[in-house]
Amino acid sequence: MSAKKKALSKERLYRVLLAPVITEKATMGSQFNQVTFKVDPAATKPEIKAAVEGLFNVKVRAVNTVVVKGKTKRFRGVPGRRPDWKKAIVRLADGQTIDVTTGI
Repeated sequence: MSAKKKALSKERLYRVLLAPVITEKATMGSQFNQVTFKVDPAATKPEIKAAVEGLFNVKVRAVNTVVVKGKTKRFRGVPGRRPDWKKAIVRLADGQTIDVTTGI
């Protein structure tokens, strides 16, 4: 099997990463060189890796993804459902950092 890398367009890089996840649990990952992002549900691990490396100029060691299931909630007594979304936990190489509080 040949390992062909397809270059992503700049537009696709921005569409893969939707937002950083700023929670207590996500910020605890910074001790282990991890950054958490909300990503496009159709994005693959190689696309997420390419997007982080291309936009933040860092070296990525690993990408783990989780599909977070939406909660069932009630709005004015009517049951509804929040949408599912995809979360990516990106592990950076040693010595690399990303400041998610600033824009790209």
